[in-house]
Formats: sequence, C-alpha cells, structure tokens
Amino acid sequence: MDTPKRIFVEKREGFRVEASSLLRDFNENLSLSLRSLRLFKVYDLFGFSPELLDKCRYTVFGEIVTDLVSDSFPQDCKYLAVEYLPGQFDQCASSAVDCVHLIDPRADIRIKSSRLLLFDADTPDQTLERIAAYYINPVECRPKDLSQIQESERAAVKPVEDLSGFCAMPPSAYTAFCKEKGLAMNEDDLAEVAAYFKAEGRDPSGTELRILDTYWSDHCRHTTFTSEIQEITIDESFLKSELEDSLELFRQMRSSLGREHKPLCLMELATIGARYLKSKGLLDDQEQSEENNACSIYVNVDVDGQMQKWLLMFKNETHNHPTEIEPFGGAATCLGGAIRDPLSGRAYVYQAMRVTGAGDITAKVSDTIPGKLPQRMISSKAASGYSSYGNQIGLATTHVREIYSEGYTAKRMEIGAVVGAVKASSVRRETPLPGDVILLLGGRTGRDGIGGATGSSKQHTESSLETCGSEVQKGNAPEERQLQRLFRRKEVTSLIKKSNDFGAGGVSVAIGELAAGLDIYLDRVPVKYDGLNATELAISESQERMAVVIEAADEEKFTALCAADNVEVTHVADVTSSGRMRMFFHGQKVCDLKRDFIDSAGARHYAKVAVAAVEELNPLERKPQGATLEEKMLSVMASPNVASQKGLVEMFDSTIGRSTVLMPYGGSRNATETQVSAQKLPVDGYTHTASIMAFGYNPDIALWSPYHSAAYAVVEACTKVACSGADWSGMRFSYQEYFERMTSDPHTWGKPFSALLGALKMQAALGLPSIGGKDSMSGTFEHIHVPPTLVAFGITTADARDIISPEFKKAGNKIYLLKHTPLKNYMPDTDQLKKNWNALREWIKAGKVVSAWSLSYGGVAEALVKMSLGNGLGVNVNIPEGELFSLGYGSVVLESTCALEGAQLLGEVTGSGICINGCCISLEALEKAYEGRYFKLYPPRVEAHAKSTVNPGCDPESSTTANLVYPGSPVEHPVVCMPVFPGTNCDYDTAKAFRVAGAQV
Repeated sequence: MDTPKRIFVEKREGFRVEASSLLRDFNENLSLSLRSLRLFKVYDLFGFSPELLDKCRYTVFGEIVTDLVSDSFPQDCKYLAVEYLPGQFDQCASSAVDCVHLIDPRADIRIKSSRLLLFDADTPDQTLERIAAYYINPVECRPKDLSQIQESERAAVKPVEDLSGFCAMPPSAYTAFCKEKGLAMNEDDLAEVAAYFKAEGRDPSGTELRILDTYWSDHCRHTTFTSEIQEITIDESFLKSELEDSLELFRQMRSSLGREHKPLCLMELATIGARYLKSKGLLDDQEQSEENNACSIYVNVDVDGQMQKWLLMFKNETHNHPTEIEPFGGAATCLGGAIRDPLSGRAYVYQAMRVTGAGDITAKVSDTIPGKLPQRMISSKAASGYSSYGNQIGLATTHVREIYSEGYTAKRMEIGAVVGAVKASSVRRETPLPGDVILLLGGRTGRDGIGGATGSSKQHTESSLETCGSEVQKGNAPEERQLQRLFRRKEVTSLIKKSNDFGAGGVSVAIGELAAGLDIYLDRVPVKYDGLNATELAISESQERMAVVIEAADEEKFTALCAADNVEVTHVADVTSSGRMRMFFHGQKVCDLKRDFIDSAGARHYAKVAVAAVEELNPLERKPQGATLEEKMLSVMASPNVASQKGLVEMFDSTIGRSTVLMPYGGSRNATETQVSAQKLPVDGYTHTASIMAFGYNPDIALWSPYHSAAYAVVEACTKVACSGADWSGMRFSYQEYFERMTSDPHTWGKPFSALLGALKMQAALGLPSIGGKDSMSGTFEHIHVPPTLVAFGITTADARDIISPEFKKAGNKIYLLKHTPLKNYMPDTDQLKKNWNALREWIKAGKVVSAWSLSYGGVAEALVKMSLGNGLGVNVNIPEGELFSLGYGSVVLESTCALEGAQLLGEVTGSGICINGCCISLEALEKAYEGRYFKLYPPRVEAHAKSTVNPGCDPESSTTANLVYPGSPVEHPVVCMPVFPGTNCDYDTAKAFRVAGAQV
C-alpha cells in the first residue's frame, strides 16, 4: 500500500491575485496591518505511487507556468490551515480525482483538499484568532491539523429514532415533543400523525416521522399559503376602497369559476388569475401536464426558416436559508436546483437571471449582527457560488441585479430564474403504471442538505444558526452538465414517461411524488460514503440527482444510454398499485404510509388577515440629497440601488452557448447596463427566435404598500420588455414571494395578502397571467424582517432582429419621455400603459426609436446618465426637477431619429456632457460617483474607459501562418470526433461550428 502523501501548491510571483485580495480583505475589514500573506492549496493524496504523482504534479495539481508544487511549506511562519467538515462535498478534490483518472483510469486513489494561509512569524496569536473567526464559516469548515495525514473520517452511524410509545403520548406533550425533536410541524400536525398511526395500530418509525415533517414543511407543501383565511379586514386609509374593489374582483373570479366552496387562502389568491384568464381564452399556450416543476408554454420557433412547435419552460427558485448560512454552496445549489426543474421537464436550460437582496454590503464587519455572517461576505461568496456553478455548467447569465434594503439582514434573498426549451415532439408525458420502474440518475447521496426543507421553513435566531451545518448543500456542476447532455438526446427523452428532480426532501419527495403506489429500496441508493441510515437516505438533499419513470422493458436500453454519457443510473423503486409509499432498508420495511395521508399535508391551518392602513403619500416622489442640481445628480448616481454593479455582473459568463442577444452592458464602452435577459433558443440549426425575460420589484415601495409594490413590479417587468422591442401582450409571469414569518397577528398576513391582491389586479387589467411562482415565508431573524417582497418575472418571445439595446446611439437624435401618469390613488393607469407600450413597439419596429430605458430607482436622471455611458455621449435636456428624480415606473426615456407624437420632448443627444436645465455636469464626474460605491468589493474586470496599451519592453511576437490545407483527397463531409472531458461545457457550441462548416460531428 502506497504511503499517504501531501503536496502544497502556491501561485508563482506575479500570479498571486487571490492571496493579495485576501491580504487586503483582512487588513481593511479587520483593521489589521499584515505585511504579507501566502496562500497554498494543500492536497492529501492516498493510493498514489511515486510514478503517478510525478505524472500528476504539473498536469493535475499545478501548471508549470503559474504554479509551484512542493512537498513542504516554510516552517518559520505562523499559519492557518482550513478544511471542509466531514461529509461536506469537496469539489476541488472531486475534480482532481477525475483528472487523475484521465491519466490512469484504473488508479484507486482518494484526495482531500484544504487551504493554508501563511503569515509572518511575528504575527500575534490574537490576530490569527481574529482572522480564523472571520475566515472560517463553522457551518462548512474547520481548522486543519497539519501534523497528520488521514483520510476523511466517517461520521458516526446514527441509529434511526425509536418512537415506541408515541401513540400513547398525551396531547398535552405534543408541543414539547415537536421542540425536542426539532420538528417543523406543530402540535396540530402531530395530532394528525398520532391519529393516523393509532388507526394503523402501531407507532411510527423515526424515518416515517421525518418524512412527514419534510413533506408537510412550508417549503414543500406551502403550509402558509394553504392556510385557510377565516376573516379579512382592511384598516381605514385612503386606499381602503381600492383594496375592497380588488377583493371583490377576487370573489367574482371565484364565483365565475365555481370555486366558492374551495378554501380561501393565499394559494387561491396566487393562482386564481391564471385560472380566470384561461377561462377567458387568454392562456391557450400553457402546456397541460401532471408534471409541474416549471412553467411551460408552447411557442413557435423558426429553425432554418421553418416554424417548429417548442416548449418554453421557465422557473424562479430561491435558496434564501442555505445562502444565509453558507453563501457559496447555498447560491450554487440555488442555480443547480433551478436548472433541474425545467430539466426534469426534458428542457435544455440556456438562459439565467439572478436577483438577490442584501443589507448594506459596504458596512463595517464590526457592525455585523451577532450570529450572522457579514453582509459583504454573504454577498461576495454567494456571487462566487452562483457564478461558479453557472460558468462551469455553461449557462449564460446575462442579467444580474442585487437589491439593497436593510431588512435583508434578517435573511438574504437569493433568486435564480432560468429558461429552458425543448422541441415539443421530443417530450413524452404519461401516467406511471404498476410495473414501471424508477431510476435514480446522477450524483451520489450523502448527509449534505439533510433538514434543508424543514430548516428553510423555520424562523431563525442566533442560537439556531449554530446547528444548521447538516442543512448545507454543495453543488457539483460538472455532474449536472452530464445530466443536461443526457436529457438533450431524443432517444433518451422518448423513453421517459415522467421525471422529477431531487430537491427539498430528497428521495422521499422526488420519488414519492412520481406515483401513488411505490416500493422504494433505500439500500440501492448510491452513496458518497458508508454509514448513512434509512432516515438520512430518505431525506438527504444531495444535489445533481434526477428520478425517471420508464417501462420495465426499456431499462436495459436506458441504462446503456446513461453509460454512454457517463451518468450513473440505479434502479431504486417500482411503481405499485398499493396506494402506499413503502421504503425498505436491508430487507426491513422502514416506511409504510398511505399516499392520501401524505398528501393531506397535516392539520388544516387557519389565519386571519388584516391589511394595514397605508399612509397617503406619493411613493414615486424622490428628493435626493444636495443643494445644487449637480450635487443631487451625483447623489442619485451613487445611491445604493442605482450605483454600478458591473464588477459583480462580470463574475458571470454571459456569452456561453452562442445565444446571447444583448450583452449585460452595451455600447462601444460596454457601460450601459441592459434591463432584460435576451437569448436565442437552443436549436440545432439557425433561428431568429429569442426569449426575453425581465423582473420588477422595489423594496421602498413595498415597505410603504405591498399592494402598490406588487402592481408596479408587474408594470416594471412589462415596461422593460417593451423597451427591448418585444411585444408585451404575450408575456407570461411567475412571481417570487418572500415575506416575514407569519404569526398570530393578522397584520403579518395582510402583507402577502395585499401584495397578491395588487398582482391579481394587474393580471386582470393587463390580461397577463402568472402561471407559476415560489413562496418563502421565513424572512425573520429575531425582531428583524425582510421587506414585503413580490418579485415579478415576465417572459415572452421575440424576433431577435427587432430587439434594441438601451444606450444612446448618435448625437443629434431626439430624447423623449413617454410618460406614465399614475391614478389618484397612485396605482398604475393600465389603459395608458397599454397604449404607451403598443406605441413604443410600433416606433421600434419602424426604426424611429433606437434606444429606450424603463425608469427605475433613479428616475429620468438615472436614465439619461446610464444611456449616455455606453457610447460616451451626452444630453441637453429640459425637464422639471420633480420629474427628473421621480421613480416614474411605467415611464420610458426614448432616443428617436425623428419627431414623435404622443411623447414629451426633453431635448437631444449630444457629443459629451450631461446638460439639464442649463446645468452642465461632466459625464466623467457622474461616472466616478456611479462606479465608486461598490468598487472595492466588486472591482470591474475591464474599466469602461480603459485603453489598449502595450507593456514597455515587450515586442510583438512574430509568427508565420500555419498551413492548414488538408493534404489528402477531398471529402464532402469530413467526420469530426470531439472528445468531451469532465468539466467542459462548450461542446454544443463547437459541434455547431463544425456542422456549419459542413462536417459530420
């Protein structure tokens, strides 16, 4: 047996970017004066022969040009070594193993990775302790002992809980029992469990109780949204009659659809709009299916000039709780989970947006709330996690926006919205029948993520966060990329009758939802390591796993197709006619539950709603700080939700997939941010069809009135899409609801109720249904609450040739304001908006309007500056100061090549400078204010004003053109063999380029 080995990898001088960044981070945020810091990646190697290690030293672990690989590190220094907790997924080590197997496929090797930080020898121990407390997140990592080399220790095998005597427990003990066991369910739910098992004549197993707790959690079964509302009151205010009218609209919809007998709940309010509009013939493009993991609509796509019927799927997903406690993994798996929803519908995901919410990320680390990670750390590590996953899997993320509001210090908001598409004829959807088999595909199962569904459903306190380690999830993007490749093959999807992705609840939910009767064999579930008990196997939320139902006769063929794409596949369950979900572990039955009881979702919960009074003031008015117009303009451009986030945006790959229509920043200077995500659909040939997605939300309006905020969220998304040149009238929506923990106070329930009521009002007035959504109702920490949040995501398709970008194009063009004037109660004037949006579309199609900006946080002032930045142009306009800074949601700043009727002329585009009402401000000064706020945390990778330079002393290398002429006989269609290695993601792009050139791939 080969002796364990340890190697240390450090970047060479000139490449130590991360070490320099860490040094600056520690000095600035901990108020230290460290002189130097060296950073090593440490690999503990097991099963390596000396010869194999020599082969891997500078091919797997380091690059000869940039790295130094050694067998020791300097001993005359102070150091801090950090490693993952046992059971946490180590992607660095996993990727290294894959690479070693490319060198020696039969090598039986194991790898552990860790990090080593070296400091000067005179660094005080107290300083090291402060650095360790700041740098190590105890939820995922721990200090490493470098005095020994050992393989990962196995966490102790936990026995399944023994619940003997459960049914004999008196009801008075239920509350204490729930608290003792850390259950998400309450005493009423537990009473339902007791009644069920008394009827069954036995006590539950520990596995059964944990499965029910997971199934009935707010995360999985939307307990809050399905709580029956017994009473609705609206406090006196100027808005009362408006709210009552919208409530009456809701009641009329229920009556029209014959749903008066259904329980009145938030879920009914959230879904009634789509039902009603469908009954009116305004939703005939929605796919009807038993599978509902993602919104799915039919669209027409031109492929090489021929129209084809495709399914366009979209989904928004949150990972607020996981990202709060472990930002990198939480945000990464937010995207991974979002991708798997359309993927389970057999769609290839090609487009992503990211919308997040944070507190003040510029605040001092010393001001961090006890029990919390610093906001700057959560924000930066979450961005790294999401971008890392997306960049590895090869998903274009073209719109990234972080929203700042102090309430998000209670719990972060982490939303990923994705779009996928598949040719309709490639999808088979059938009801599973007894005798069908269920296969588990993809990643193996570990303890990561256990309790994630129930944990994300709870309110958190300082003490509760200390015990959340098992709920952390880790993503493995290359594994999910293999699932994407597999599901893109028609010969694979034609065998799948039904599919579900593994998310909250793991096996118990992903497989449990596939059919009414199931026999599940837990001991067949592939594991990352030994020692998992039945409960852990049933509810683990390990990532990158899918479950599919196929006919038994197709199992051998399907298994062979999986092997061709290097996807592990295991037969783990059978469909039965029992109407029960049964689980077996080493021959023992550990779960036997009636499907009807699982689906009952526990005890019925009840609530009372009171919509709070809304103060009568104009929420769109803004008075920026400053005595002069110049000072006010600088203040606006430097404000939290206007300031540049370019450094953050540039962390995300926006071009992968060759489908990007609009880059995140436009113009010759790449400096005008775009307001939508626009991508062409992933066809094999050529297409002009693009999907356009936008979002809307403003927390300041939400804190004043959730009703108005939701309405304007829909309006904002529509206006952004209209400004891109797409037709707003075909949009379909999905809402993201995120609110504080609901309590017995009816006013807490009034916030989501009024928000959903406002959104419903817009659905009806605009004829734009919301066909999906995601609710998260745990945004509370101690006495801090997230702002009432309803983010509206809207999507439609358009001809890519009609899409315009928002930067000013040419000096001399006219600047107009297409103005929206709210109603007296400050609600949107939907008749005026529809008229404006239709006019805008016609002007864009006619080539009269060449750029457009949907007003947001900074009003017209923000629009004029940001539209000027892209091409370094300027403006000369006249506008009342009140209109200049008003939020103006629904209004649009336009650049036109000719005179326009029905819009307010502001002035014209100039060659330079921002001149407003005779006050001229340099664009450079405004840009400096705009870029300064987040520059330290998110420095841009390429500055907008950077010029190409040649380093002194470097002469251009002379070279000769290679002779690429094929010397053999001409071949009409040469054959290209394209290897796909672990972690690569440009295979479809490369194959398409070869096919265009005439090759067979």
